[in-house]
Amino acid sequence: MTSPAPCSRSWSISEDSLKRYVQFASESCIQELLSASDSNRDTRVGTANNANDGWKVLTLDNGVEISKRRSGKTASFHTFRSRWLLTSVSPQQFITVANAIDAAKQWDPDLVEARYIKDLEDNLSIIRLKFGDNAKPLFRNREFIVYERRETMEDGTLVVAVASLPKEIAAGLQPKQNNAIRGLLLQSGWVVEKLEGDSCMVTYVVQLDPAGWMPRCFVNRLNNRLVMIIENLKKLAQACPIDGDGGET
Repeated sequence: MTSPAPCSRSWSISEDSLKRYVQFASESCIQELLSASDSNRDTRVGTANNANDGWKVLTLDNGVEISKRRSGKTASFHTFRSRWLLTSVSPQQFITVANAIDAAKQWDPDLVEARYIKDLEDNLSIIRLKFGDNAKPLFRNREFIVYERRETMEDGTLVVAVASLPKEIAAGLQPKQNNAIRGLLLQSGWVVEKLEGDSCMVTYVVQLDPAGWMPRCFVNRLNNRLVMIIENLKKLAQACPIDGDGGET
């Protein structure tokens, strides 16, 4: 087992240039997320859809679908998608939980640190995620320097786009610490669609390059991780009070 050589290059970049880069890069991420959520919009979660969209269903259970799709020209990496229906949970309730960085450890126990490095705009931030020595192999002793962009579409759909910064920019903003392995998140995030009765359809997409050694059981372990995250988020979202803007307390 070998770890990648540490990044020896870093770029110093102005906040204005960083903002322009993230705004540009995140546009593609948002469109990818919307496309992933739209591919099964006309079917019920829990029913396999064999449309030629490249997704292969791995799990259909209790209203939750987990699928994967090959990324790029090789089979080394896949994009994973989970979709589930949350009844009596509004999009605002769900996003309040999923987007609360201080509470992230409650729904992802492998996470040991999540903190904002820089706020570029009200809906645009740079975040460091750190996973500990006891995390599952794909995340063990890894850190990710990512942007997070939050947008509300014209139809009320909420999108949270998350992806790693290029390693040189990330190294300039946050030097890699100790023996941590810096992985990459590639066009990942949330799409939350409002349904009737204060319910919502949630699509979570993750494309991960963990860096370092890639275990053969990569697919199964990330699949199991998605199930764990879904269950934890469900419980937290259902317990989250509805925002006062929605007319309830």
